[in-house]
Amino acid sequence: MKQRRFIALGFITTVAAGLFLFNSTLFAKTTAEDIKSRHQALSKFANVLDLVEKYNVDPLTVDEIINKALSGMLSNLDAHSSFLDSKHFESLKIQTDGEFGGLGITVGIKDGALTVISPIEGTPADQAGLQAGDIILKIEDQSTLSMTIDEAVKLMRGKPKTPINITIFRQ
Repeated sequence: MKQRRFIALGFITTVAAGLFLFNSTLFAKTTAEDIKSRHQALSKFANVLDLVEKYNVDPLTVDEIINKALSGMLSNLDAHSSFLDSKHFESLKIQTDGEFGGLGITVGIKDGALTVISPIEGTPADQAGLQAGDIILKIEDQSTLSMTIDEAVKLMRGKPKTPINITIFRQ
């Protein structure tokens, strides 16, 4: 009986301490002015969202507009914050978790063309003789015209030691 009373007292003391320590009002008092300010800011955001949805030239869903807003907000917050939608999150997971190989090049879009920025020393691209400024015209049999960098990288990425054919133009 004494043991049950001791356990109950310990449980009640733990719950009371938890409520006291983790009570949000202990750390930050929320005033009526703070709540009003937050509601005004959210109202402004909702009004702009409504206008963009109605008058935007490109057809976008509300979800796409929200994702763009979140991306813009977080990219302007600081140098280390960014928003990843599900597609970009999956890509990040592959880059950090998965096993993949690549050619060993840094690519970019220059004058509308997929261009080698630089080969990485000792990689298959370096060994094959790719040079900075080379324009990648095709990856396997797919033209790179109007292809995004993400699409191109996805096509060039594969399991290590897997061959890939690219067609380049060099001035």
